[in-house]
Amino acid sequence: MNTLLTSARHEVLCTLRARVALLLLVVFLGMVSLSSLIGWITNTTVTRVYAKILADGLTTAPNPFAGVSSLYYSRNSVIYVVLIGALMAIILGVQATLRDRKSATTDLVLSRPVNIVLRLAGQFLGLGAVIASVLAASTVISWASISVIVGAPLGIDPTLRLVGFAALSWVLMMIFALLGMLTGLYSRKETTALLVPFVIWSAVAFVLPQIGTAARPVALLNPVAALAPSDSTSFDLVGAITGPFAITEQFKRAASIVLRDDSVTGSPLASIVLLVSVLIAIAWVVVVTPRRTLRSGLNE
Repeated sequence: MNTLLTSARHEVLCTLRARVALLLLVVFLGMVSLSSLIGWITNTTVTRVYAKILADGLTTAPNPFAGVSSLYYSRNSVIYVVLIGALMAIILGVQATLRDRKSATTDLVLSRPVNIVLRLAGQFLGLGAVIASVLAASTVISWASISVIVGAPLGIDPTLRLVGFAALSWVLMMIFALLGMLTGLYSRKETTALLVPFVIWSAVAFVLPQIGTAARPVALLNPVAALAPSDSTSFDLVGAITGPFAITEQFKRAASIVLRDDSVTGSPLASIVLLVSVLIAIAWVVVVTPRRTLRSGLNE
């Protein structure tokens, strides 16, 4: 237990001392903070245009933003987690396991009676604590921003939904953090350790969804999951195969339901179970890394 807590504490301290990591954390918080503002500007602009068209007698349709959910203003946060949050998590994960190999301190650490599983699990917990703290701060900022926009404090239901969205974001970001840890453990070069998870992320976020839905890459930047053409059985078949591997699309679907996006219906349970299963699987692969792998040096 001492190994677990000590490793977790050391990982938190090292992450806070890394300037690149802190810069990424600040950028992520800034983008999430702007999400509510962007949503509010969109609502205001469309409402102003609608009022002008209505006054000119060019429409009788209701305002598209009439009765919109207060959580609408945080929907852009979904894509920020997929883009900025996932990349930030990859860098944190790579640094976590590559740090000792670069400084050649692994042999010194393993000269003590250190349990490898607890050592790696402690690093995982340390990264999890850092990412959870960032998500907690972004949730507070989003809650306060939305409360200011709607002119009243958010109720219990939207507050719990924001917390649920933060929990989903933590699961997705930790998946990519573990992926970074894994490549940091097994790669022979630092550049490879960074490049491989970035390639995997781009394939998961863009290539797999495009294969299963024929969606344009720009469409995949929307905060809702892309859908296959309704009249195409071939894409339905391919989507059924690639869908479970496109974890970013699964996250977008579950997050959209949690945030009460009217364009997405159904239950988020299947997507949540899939994300948690992937997290557990990758965590197991990381913690069972053999001792000799931790002691392997870099070939720079």
